[in-house]
Amino acid sequence: MPAPRVLVSDKLSETAVQIFRDRGVDVDYQPELGKDKDRLLSAIPAYDGLAIRSATKVTPKLISAATQLRVIGRAGIGVDNVDLPAATQRGIVVMNTPFGNAITTAEHAIAMMMSLARQIPEASASTRGGRWEKNRFMGVELFNKTLGVIGCGNIGSIVADRALGLRMRVIAFDPFLSPERAVEIGVEKVELDDIFRRSDFITLHTPLTEKTRNIIDARALSMCRKGVRIINCARGGLVSEDALHDALRSGHVAGAALDVFEVEPATSHPLFELETVVCTPHLGASTGEAQENVALQVAEQMADYLLSGAVSNALNMPPISADEAPRLRPFIGLAERLGSFAGQLTDEPISSIVLEYAGEVGNMNTRALTSAALAGILRPMLGTVNMVSAPVVARERGIKVDEVRQSQRGAYGTYIRLTVKTSGLERSVAGTVFSDGKARIIQIKGIDLEAEFGSHMLYITNEDRPGFIGALGTVLGNAGVNIATFNLGRRAQGDEAICLVSVDERPPPAVLKAVSGLPQVKQARPLDF
Repeated sequence: MPAPRVLVSDKLSETAVQIFRDRGVDVDYQPELGKDKDRLLSAIPAYDGLAIRSATKVTPKLISAATQLRVIGRAGIGVDNVDLPAATQRGIVVMNTPFGNAITTAEHAIAMMMSLARQIPEASASTRGGRWEKNRFMGVELFNKTLGVIGCGNIGSIVADRALGLRMRVIAFDPFLSPERAVEIGVEKVELDDIFRRSDFITLHTPLTEKTRNIIDARALSMCRKGVRIINCARGGLVSEDALHDALRSGHVAGAALDVFEVEPATSHPLFELETVVCTPHLGASTGEAQENVALQVAEQMADYLLSGAVSNALNMPPISADEAPRLRPFIGLAERLGSFAGQLTDEPISSIVLEYAGEVGNMNTRALTSAALAGILRPMLGTVNMVSAPVVARERGIKVDEVRQSQRGAYGTYIRLTVKTSGLERSVAGTVFSDGKARIIQIKGIDLEAEFGSHMLYITNEDRPGFIGALGTVLGNAGVNIATFNLGRRAQGDEAICLVSVDERPPPAVLKAVSGLPQVKQARPLDF
């Protein structure tokens, strides 16, 4: 099997590039290619992975051309330059490195806050210009001031910790911050309006989404106490720059420290004309340590995924650790085949899907298993669907998906049961993985049987009457269709029965018609795995 190929289209450290080589990945380092859209578009079809920073723009057009691409790795946190919905729709895993530059970015926010409080950039420029304007630069202390943190995740919590060390009072707004976590990190959890009303300094550490865009706008600024200072080292667009400019000009806002802007690079801006504004050119992650950390981390993550299927820090797929990947892999295969089994037999729109995990498998990473099952179900109808895109596709189509975990039941120590519901039927299939690592079907529609998955199979429902097996064998034999395995199950003597036949090649339509014409047969369908 050829080694996976990775294109590095932005600047990455040589150590990170060497990690790809050492792991057995064929890496192509072209750090200027990301700036050339046409050349990148021509090159991308040849690669399984794309490692980027912020210069490369991964657009829907680029994703459409990336016919082999399996993973995009962003060395850093923000993925504003990646069209995540388009990548997800194509089944491409998008990874970032949220922890490699967290300390660096948090320290920059603290540095910006201190610079703002003491007017350090303006004082430095004045002094270097030969002026000694000691009385001009009157600052404020941070001690005993209230810092409002908007977004108290990884970076926000580090900023809060450093601010507490400066003996500031810290309040935080974050919809995902639990009361217990707030107590643990020493902050007061408040509503967003409380941040505006109570804070002397406000710092932002939240992603840019439709909900957070202009989270600090003219209305928010009007709620703030006079003399508030704003720090944004997160994302341009979180603060309305026009509203901020007006509030600074009026004196309602005492100052702003900005590392990010709505349009970058920001080579000219009305805010640059104000002495009360401290600006840096998106330096939040710009330390040698952080750049090295995120580069090494993205190389390891991408190599893990391409070589072993391990998933970490993915934005559109459940995480799978390198340790659990070998144990999980056979059950992922089982879940996908069970889904494919149900999907190939379902002709009506699906309304709901239930995944039941019994025994040991219930303690595994069931999100990944459910994603695999959904991919199997949807692929017969929709074609190019995989573990990444399947949950999104199911949600878009209004399919309700439920997971159920339970203790060991019945004769098998662990199993997965998948139930598909439409407006007209309910179909279930269950399977397990044996000690030899092979997946097997153990139940269909509540009827017990045991069968391995074959590349080509016949699924037959029939009446349990004498002569059926001989008649079926005769039809297949006369047509030159060789039987590999033959598995039977029935509800009760003389009742509904199921036959699963594994054959060497897919039976042609004429053979299926002949099988369907047997007097005992209710349904005969081909299955491919």
